Amino acid sequence: MADEAIGRLEAYMSFLAKWNSKINLTALPLAPPTNETFDRLLIEPLLAARYAGSVGGAWFDLGSGGGSPALPMKAVLLETPLTMVESKVRKAVFLREAVNAMHLPGTRVENERFEDVARINPNTAELLTVRAVRIDATLASVASQLLGRSGRLFLFQPIGRHVPLGGFEHVETIHLISERGSCVAVYRPMFHVEHN
Repeated sequence: MADEAIGRLEAYMSFLAKWNSKINLTALPLAPPTNETFDRLLIEPLLAARYAGSVGGAWFDLGSGGGSPALPMKAVLLETPLTMVESKVRKAVFLREAVNAMHLPGTRVENERFEDVARINPNTAELLTVRAVRIDATLASVASQLLGRSGRLFLFQPIGRHVPLGGFEHVETIHLISERGSCVAVYRPMFHVEHN
């Protein structure tokens, strides 16, 4: 990993620890961080970034909260434009400040509801990342609106928790850290062709 990426990740962890004392961004220990903290906040997103590959279009992260997985992934996927969506004002302020501290080009924070962002950005996402967001019909609807035909949805979740998602095909499950039981379930939208 390049020194610049390492510097960005260090800035993220430092910034997160500082802000977490003011607002609840993560329940994981930060002072000092444990191995689980590093695994969940940094290692899992960095491993997932390898599978994201070269994203040709826009990337949206829903419910960005404390910034992981989006900010660590962005530290190594600098060329991919990222939009983080966070409805809570204070968390959105943290995310904007973290983006500045990490010097992440092509990154914006939308302090909006998922549904509103999806409505004004239809079929623009090539990658959609989600962690710690309820997996339900609302998420499926938003993801369907946001993703383009070749887009992929990365759901960060525990191993063995595969959830069917309406309108999506499960492509693969990528095991991240076996000891932690973590994985990314990859989905792609199913588009139905209408016949006359």
